[in-house]
Amino acid sequence: MPDHKVVSRNAWLAARKELLAEEKEFMARRDALNAKRRALPRVKVDEDYIFQGPDGEVTLAGLFGDNSQLIVQHFMYGDGWKEGCPSCSFWADGYDGIDVHLAHRDAAFVTVSNAPLAQLEAYKTRMGWRFNWVSCFGSRFNHDYHVSCTPQELEKGPVEYNYRQSTFSSTELPGVSVFARDSAGDVYHTYSCYSRGLDNLNVAYQYIDLLPKGRDEDGLPHTMAWLRRHDQYDD
Repeated sequence: MPDHKVVSRNAWLAARKELLAEEKEFMARRDALNAKRRALPRVKVDEDYIFQGPDGEVTLAGLFGDNSQLIVQHFMYGDGWKEGCPSCSFWADGYDGIDVHLAHRDAAFVTVSNAPLAQLEAYKTRMGWRFNWVSCFGSRFNHDYHVSCTPQELEKGPVEYNYRQSTFSSTELPGVSVFARDSAGDVYHTYSCYSRGLDNLNVAYQYIDLLPKGRDEDGLPHTMAWLRRHDQYDD
């Protein structure tokens, strides 16, 4: 832990108010950025994507339910994997259960993975999650939104991820994509983010960032080396 000064309550309060001014400035900049995100142009989705869900086949439009907006969480889980990605599982612990709240803001939420549905459902049961999780296995959906690639594409060199060409060792990567549907039923892609763009969507990390030690990951072999699936931590 950093060597923090121990001061009087009044001195602490002065330092806290100074930081508060910076926090308010940051929030104002964030509000402005959010407004620019909402104002982005959109692209019409012409592909008829089909997903496999607990109730059978469902289209991209069908994932909206009665809502005009849809958030898709791209969860790293490939065909034949024994377990879902631990980092994506960490994120999932934070968004499990939020769909009822989003529905009251005219938005549906769904998690999508490029693995057979039976594989997803078994892992979902193990982890005790409730969110809607569908399979895009056999379709180009995750590929078209640049979170899945084939082994052959990896062998050829860099693949597109986070709006640039990068080299990876996995065929599956994380991301979030957002869609809107108009009154005529047409679907539009409005936003996608990847990599550190997902950081603010992790509830646990936002709380950890409030702690004196923060994420405390600098001395680890790699970021999140400490992380385990929630049923794999040693007591």
